[in-house]
Amino acid sequence: MPGGYSTFKLGDFTLQYGDTIPEAWIAYKTYGSSSNPAILYPTWYTGLISDNEWLIGDDKALNPSKYFIIITALFGNGESISPSNSSIAPFPKVTFYDNVRAQHQLLTTHLKITHLRMVTGWSMGAAQTFQWATQYRDFLDIAVPFCGSSKTSLHNQVMLEGVRSALLAGKSKSSAGVASGDAHEVRKWTEHEKTVGLKAFGRVYAGWGFSQTFYRQKVYEKAYDAPDLESFMKNFWEAWGLSKDPENLLTMLHTWEAGDVSQQEPYNGDFEKAMRGIKAKTLVLPSKTDLYFPPEDSEIEVQNMTPGVGEMDVFPSIWGHWAGGPPGNMDDAKWLDERLAKLLDEAPKLG
Repeated sequence: MPGGYSTFKLGDFTLQYGDTIPEAWIAYKTYGSSSNPAILYPTWYTGLISDNEWLIGDDKALNPSKYFIIITALFGNGESISPSNSSIAPFPKVTFYDNVRAQHQLLTTHLKITHLRMVTGWSMGAAQTFQWATQYRDFLDIAVPFCGSSKTSLHNQVMLEGVRSALLAGKSKSSAGVASGDAHEVRKWTEHEKTVGLKAFGRVYAGWGFSQTFYRQKVYEKAYDAPDLESFMKNFWEAWGLSKDPENLLTMLHTWEAGDVSQQEPYNGDFEKAMRGIKAKTLVLPSKTDLYFPPEDSEIEVQNMTPGVGEMDVFPSIWGHWAGGPPGNMDDAKWLDERLAKLLDEAPKLG
């Protein structure tokens, strides 16, 4: 069980748009007894399995004494098959559809799970939650996507093009465009190129992860012991970037940019039809100050769901996107936990 997680071999895994990942595997970790109702909790952009664990505990809604909790890792995160842990080059384009199909195979074939009480996740984990609710509509009772979306907005794609371009600038390259073939190129990175690209990647991301109010109030000083802004940029954002593999980042970035739950049967690009297709009780939780996933986008999602299926509540947070992320702010963590607990107690079973 390397690094505290397990892997499940998927074999030669055919992807949504025809490519194949040879000898693929998915990384996962379970908590609690498999005799309990199951909850799936996928990882987020750059997140490791251990980065999800802050939301699990005997004193929390995701209680391993009551539920069988499964954290699955995205393709490209460095634990599931990725550019960094395989010899596959170029690494093929992977979608949320592919990730969720691999998770479904893990659950049904290996873990012998036939139904989920809930799927929940932050950011790209939220996108996977929406994907589950549209791809395997009868498999789950509850969907709680927080700080994420069912379809990557144009504005979010603009943001992602900025961080992609900053990263590729380390190799004196330019982005080929939104959801392009960048992840399909074979690139060898020198240590200097990695350092330049990953530092730039982190600094561009710094303007998006937290809100204007977070910076205005200098929350980073108290929450992260940063004596000043430049220290925060170096010790939080640059350090975060430098801890990652650039090709892994590009693989997952493509998945994010191409996110759209309507790009599958039976929806065929009809977003409203995809939203109406959701059967699970769905609670969409945007952050009031999230610069990637504003509440206005979540309102559109819920408005297009069948009446009574979808609801929305808004994190009353100044932490921006990080309202739903690994905690520095326990108030937001408590707010989220209360809503998860209420749904788990009250939502009807669909299967």
